[in-house]
Amino acid sequence: MSSAPHAGTDEIFKARTNKWFAWLSWAVAAFGIVVTAVSAGPGALTGIAPLVLVAFLGWQLFWMPAVVVHDVGISLENPFRSIAVPWAALVHVDTRFALTLVTAEKSYTSWAAPAPGIWGGRNARPEDLQGLPATTYGPGRSVRPGDLKSTDSGQAARLVRERWDELVENGRLSAGDAASTRATVTYRWAAITVDILLLAASYWAVAVQ
Repeated sequence: MSSAPHAGTDEIFKARTNKWFAWLSWAVAAFGIVVTAVSAGPGALTGIAPLVLVAFLGWQLFWMPAVVVHDVGISLENPFRSIAVPWAALVHVDTRFALTLVTAEKSYTSWAAPAPGIWGGRNARPEDLQGLPATTYGPGRSVRPGDLKSTDSGQAARLVRERWDELVENGRLSAGDAASTRATVTYRWAAITVDILLLAASYWAVAVQ
């Protein structure tokens, strides 16, 4: 997990394993480009679009996704869209499959904070169940596997719940505003365009061989 200060009181969550996958994709792309240039000459670099696509997807799918917790709400930075959920719109925080912010209108899932697999809950330690925000616990102080401190979804959910609880306790949130408050969804058209162009170039590069 990476949680870093951002713009004053903001916190950013990024899964550490996602960064490893990003570096791996960049290493594969760089190795492929070097091998292509050495074995086939600089002229062959016109056909490296598939490798460039791998590198770009490494950034888009693994490096860029994040959960940003700030004073006005939560931002889910996903590969194809950015979702801004104001605190007043938030109704529930779920971690069944991934960190999911539930509003009165719709639910929004974070790409950056997936829930653990079947082994996530079995490998839980006692300390993973302690010191969590009160809203995390279910009946009998039960904790869902996706809420454990050792999981990506659990760490992101803890950041969200702690800030949410703080705002409620300080009286900075008014009850009953969820139905009239909307999340804002912004599509990443520039990134989508790059994906389409690189896919087309990759198809062309493979087809002409």
